[in-house]
Amino acid sequence: MRIVADTNILISATFWKGDSERIMRMVEKGKVTLVLSSEIIKEFIKVLRSDEILQKIRDKDLRFQLTVEKIVSLAEIVVPDEKLNVVKDDPDDNIVLECAEKGAVDFIITNDKHLLKLREFEGIPIVTPAEFLS
Repeated sequence: MRIVADTNILISATFWKGDSERIMRMVEKGKVTLVLSSEIIKEFIKVLRSDEILQKIRDKDLRFQLTVEKIVSLAEIVVPDEKLNVVKDDPDDNIVLECAEKGAVDFIITNDKHLLKLREFEGIPIVTPAEFLS
């Protein structure tokens, strides 16, 4: 099974216990394949560099570079062919759809309200971590 995880899932899995972390453990065990694009990785790095997240990194004694390297090492990286304009309310979310399309994934996993509102994209269900796990 192939999945794309939105940046909010990657951040949650990195810093908190819960459904997002359980999904990343499935990725680590090879039960699912995580598909990411360079755009999602760039967004992940941008969020990691925010003041709030940098404080969490210091609090948890994590090293920034190792955090990024771990996520990248677990993922299959794809390069989307086209730019999409599906999510009108938050165009930055289109990178997740572009990755999902190029990566031929089975699920898009997110907690983003703009993506969840779509329910599906090109036949790919858009679900929360809890929905995916059930």
